[in-house]
Amino acid sequence: MAETLTATALTLKDIAREAGVSLATVDRVLHNRPGVRPDTVRRVQAAIERNAFQPHVAAAELARGRARRFAFMMPSGPNPFMQQIEAYLGEMSAWLSARRLSVEMVATDVFDPSVLAASLETLSGDYDGVAVVALDHPGVRAAINDLVDAGTKVVTLVSDVPSSRRHHYVGIDNIAAGRTAGALVGRLAGQRSGKVAIVAGSQGLRDHAERIFGFNQVMASEFPALSVLPVLEGRDEDDRSEQVLARLLGKHTDIVGLYNVGAGTQGVAKALSDKALSDAGRDKVVFVGHDVTVLTRRLLLQGVMDAAISQNPGHEARAAVRVLLALARGEPILREQEKIRIDIVMRDNLP
Repeated sequence: MAETLTATALTLKDIAREAGVSLATVDRVLHNRPGVRPDTVRRVQAAIERNAFQPHVAAAELARGRARRFAFMMPSGPNPFMQQIEAYLGEMSAWLSARRLSVEMVATDVFDPSVLAASLETLSGDYDGVAVVALDHPGVRAAINDLVDAGTKVVTLVSDVPSSRRHHYVGIDNIAAGRTAGALVGRLAGQRSGKVAIVAGSQGLRDHAERIFGFNQVMASEFPALSVLPVLEGRDEDDRSEQVLARLLGKHTDIVGLYNVGAGTQGVAKALSDKALSDAGRDKVVFVGHDVTVLTRRLLLQGVMDAAISQNPGHEARAAVRVLLALARGEPILREQEKIRIDIVMRDNLP
């Protein structure tokens, strides 16, 4: 009697070896293809049942030699959160290789709709799936739709274009994230009255626009003593974010709160620090931003930043690949597994 194999180590090759047949024969049995003698089919099925084997689609694809290419279109420039996503994708190399997948990074200016649309157009026909950090703009929408029409599976990552025909969005509920930021700024400001500044990368990015919308909802309905100033745009760049915020702080001496919607955090913190030095003795500006990076961790520990609205970059990287793979295979997406959670991180609960 054949010895039962260890479930954790079980592969198609193990089943083939136990049944005394070739890997191709096991593949034929699993997919009910003709050309296998009845007694051989029974022997393979017995080995499968004896080991409670659940054939993985990836293993079957390995036997057939099916390989797929995915592209991740990411923002050019030093965005720490996006760099974390790229790093996690790099750590998935063994997982990707086991499924005959390759993931390639394509950097572009996501703040310029014509550049982003042109970059998307260059991917047509070369990839099975594309994940894109997208600007919500008619030209970008058209480029996404063209990719879909050409048979490419498209997932928007972090920032959505819901009016396009993209197949799925991987990211947090950004309106809820903005509402969370508004509640934090309002409550941490306490009984003070004054103005609140907002620095965004671009209001053309759907995630930034939705966060601002949610933030303004809460500020208007729950904190009438706080007046929100017009949104500043820093393109997620440190220097530009510092410059636009420094000018605003120079014009308004009664700013008590700040919401940094995207990146450019180092520049925002520099402008705040310079203002604090010149206004020694004044109350600290409540500062809420996004994501836990090396920089935001340091700012939280120093007390410069009060809270970060966090999303898990590793989860987003894995979810985007899993969703693209499910779409390419025609399998259902496990929506609950791929749902990205919003976390509130402060100095006292830093992970």
